[in-house]
Amino acid sequence: MSDRMQIDDPVLWPYWEGAQRHALLVQRCRACGHHQHYPRPFCLECDHGELDWVETKGHGTVHSVTTVHIQLLPDLKPPYQVALIDLDEGPRLVAGIDGTPCAIGDRVAVTWRERDGLPPLPNFTKAA
Repeated sequence: MSDRMQIDDPVLWPYWEGAQRHALLVQRCRACGHHQHYPRPFCLECDHGELDWVETKGHGTVHSVTTVHIQLLPDLKPPYQVALIDLDEGPRLVAGIDGTPCAIGDRVAVTWRERDGLPPLPNFTKAA
């Protein structure tokens, strides 16, 4: 799926609008309070259909990390790290790591990778 198709998906609009403001948004269920990411039209915990978008603190812990040595995109020069980040609010997401390499268990904070003509992508950097 192309980046343009993801941005045009109405379920994802609030996520990308938040990214434009450098706000990392996730969904929270009105019924059970469960936070989730990747966005869906229903709660994965209780199947309720009313979800709000809430801004995260942008902090988390590295669950898993790998170093990529093959150039997959023109603007990503290897080597670079990609990690599974457990946000403090609960959801887990995949993101790039900027700056100092990270290890499992490291605390990280959100940064943003700007893209021409598209909303920025959340990346993370090792927290101080």
